[in-house]
Amino acid sequence: MNGARQRMLGYGDARNESSAPGRTRWCDVPPDEAVAQVVTHIRRFRPDVIVTHDALGQLTGHPDHRRTHQVTLLAVEAAGIAHLHQEAGEPWQPRALYAATHPQSGIGDLGPLLREVGKTLLAMPDEYVTAAVNVTEWLDRKWRAICSHSSQLEGERPLPALLSRVDTEMRDSILATEYFTRFSLPTGGPVASAFTGGPSSR
Repeated sequence: MNGARQRMLGYGDARNESSAPGRTRWCDVPPDEAVAQVVTHIRRFRPDVIVTHDALGQLTGHPDHRRTHQVTLLAVEAAGIAHLHQEAGEPWQPRALYAATHPQSGIGDLGPLLREVGKTLLAMPDEYVTAAVNVTEWLDRKWRAICSHSSQLEGERPLPALLSRVDTEMRDSILATEYFTRFSLPTGGPVASAFTGGPSSR
C-alpha cells in the first residue's frame, strides 16, 4: 500500500528482553490497555480487512502471538461500538477478519524441521481453514520480510533461522501457501469465533 508505515505499540517481546528494554512484555499487558490501543489504531486507519494470528499462535504457540489473537478479536468488536473507547474516535467496523493459520495437512517439510529443535507443532485441524492462497509470485518479497527480523536469524530454534539453513527449493515449498480462517463479522454485532463454533465462512 502506497504511503503505508508501521505503527509500533512499543511493548517488549516475551522471548527477547532486548526488544524493548524496560517496557512490559506484550503478553503481560493488561487486556483493557491492549484492546484500547488496538481500537485506536483501527479507528484511525479504518481498515476493511484485518489479519491476525490464530488462537494457537501459528505452529509454535508464541505467547505474544496468542495475546495478539485475543486482543485483536476483542478490539475488532469494540471498534464498531460507539460507547466503547470513546477517546479513540468515531466507531469503525472492519468488513472482514482473518486469522493466519496452518492446517495439519499442510505441515509437510516444516514438521521435521521443528521437531529437530524440540518444538511442538500446533497446527489447526483442516476444517478450520477457510482460505488457502498461493503466494509463489511473491516468495522473494516474503523471504526478505522474514529476514528483516534479524534476531530471528540467529540461534538454532527460531523458525527463520531454521529456514535459512535449508535449500531454496525446500524453503520455497514451505512458504508457498498462506492459510487463513475467516471470522464472522455481522454489522453492528459481535465477532463469532471460528475457533469455538467451527468455520464461520467459506
